[in-house]
Amino acid sequence: MMICLGIEGSANKVGVGIMKNEKLLSNVRKTFVPAAGCGFEPTETAQHHRTHIISLIKQALLDSSLSLGEVDVIAFTKGPGMAVPLISMSIVARTIALLWNKPLSAVNHCVAHIEMGRLITRADNPVVLYASGGNTQVIAYCNKRYTIFGETLDIAVGNFLDRVARLLNISNDPSPGYNIEQMASRGTNFISDLPYNVKGMDISLSGLLAKIEAIHSHHKTEDICYSVQEVVFSMMTEITERVMSHVDSQELLLVGGVGCNIRLQKMLNDMCIQRNAKTFSMDDRFCIDNGAMIAHVGLLQQKEGIEFNLKDTAVTQRFRTDSVFIKWRY
Repeated sequence: MMICLGIEGSANKVGVGIMKNEKLLSNVRKTFVPAAGCGFEPTETAQHHRTHIISLIKQALLDSSLSLGEVDVIAFTKGPGMAVPLISMSIVARTIALLWNKPLSAVNHCVAHIEMGRLITRADNPVVLYASGGNTQVIAYCNKRYTIFGETLDIAVGNFLDRVARLLNISNDPSPGYNIEQMASRGTNFISDLPYNVKGMDISLSGLLAKIEAIHSHHKTEDICYSVQEVVFSMMTEITERVMSHVDSQELLLVGGVGCNIRLQKMLNDMCIQRNAKTFSMDDRFCIDNGAMIAHVGLLQQKEGIEFNLKDTAVTQRFRTDSVFIKWRY
């Protein structure tokens, strides 16, 4: 039995999770929410994380009825993500590890989403649609790697939705994507001349963003949100089905913050029903960035003897999903 404390802080959410083997003991987080029309700047985001991280660690330990001395390993997000927040949280993790003489585990953020999804849903060997602020990838496991079969060629879907929200002056509280989803549910007129850019198993969103910038003043906000969701999620569903067909998979796992979107879940589920396949998805406790997913992969790595020296714990903004050796899977 091993216990891991995981720290996540790659974007606008800072989270602390504690896992005891596959049992969740605590999963707490805080979100940096900028004003409407603004994005989250790296320096301000890092300051937010530094403000809350100690209280979150204390709360996670209190929830788990543990002391730091009882924790076996400290895990943190190595990347990908925003550099300044990543660095801030890695310093916290390294400091704790040194003070309490604990081993460190540097975790790939994308792999953590996938492994937490597999744990929570009990999906066996699914194709994964990873849709978040910084990443849009369709992934399948093969030969100890998570292979990326399709992805965005420019803007990740979450970042795209954030930029649409800023353009339309939509609130960032609790999140731009959530508020777009609510407005989309009230849209009635589909804007038919929006670009639909699928290129093989990849998608492109920059052209669609440019189009929205050009026409947004001529349409109702609700109709823009409705039309954007229908177009973007259709593109994502198309490339996901193509990958499922390519690898002959009957399981689909949806992870990442955008995976909370009910309309996206519905599109993917309808596609899977037509293929006699099964869809696995989660709620915002685990779809959205959280510390528990970092703790879970930290334990997987530690149990496989994957060790990290301090020199191995430098963070990186670009840490590809397919660059990680998945030693714990057959």
